Amino acid sequence: MEKLITDYFRSPIGTIQLQHSGKGICSLIFLEGEMPGSTNFPQFDECKSQLEEYFDGKRKEFSLQLDAMGTDFQKLIWNELLQIKSGQTMTYSELAKKTGDLKSIRAVGRANATNAVSIIIPCHRVIGSDGSLTGYAGGLWRKKWLLEHEQKIFQLSLF
Repeated sequence: MEKLITDYFRSPIGTIQLQHSGKGICSLIFLEGEMPGSTNFPQFDECKSQLEEYFDGKRKEFSLQLDAMGTDFQKLIWNELLQIKSGQTMTYSELAKKTGDLKSIRAVGRANATNAVSIIIPCHRVIGSDGSLTGYAGGLWRKKWLLEHEQKIFQLSLF
């Protein structure tokens, strides 16, 4: 396995650790506590720029080279997550139906939970069938913030 390059981004909802595999962004996870010193690798310039635009309400979709590492099934689910537009949500059961097997709902939930490229692969847009916010590795308060942020952007872009 190649050595991962790591850098950090300060967002309105905490520090985000960015990792690049040499092929693309492979991890974007929230950290608790103070932001470590930034390493300023040029591989992260575009990612940081797009994250700034996202948090400023100027970007709904990302166009970055990703290197999401997972099984074929996980990648299938992550590709479906990329189809959920900003400001929208989908339930785990709807996601399972889209992949062709409603019985795979637990596997869909697990694949969603193992997504290491949060925000860019928008696992936060998946909710419980009753509309509840369920599980998010970055914390439910961040999931709520991200959904409200996106719904605000989506609403403003309609007019």
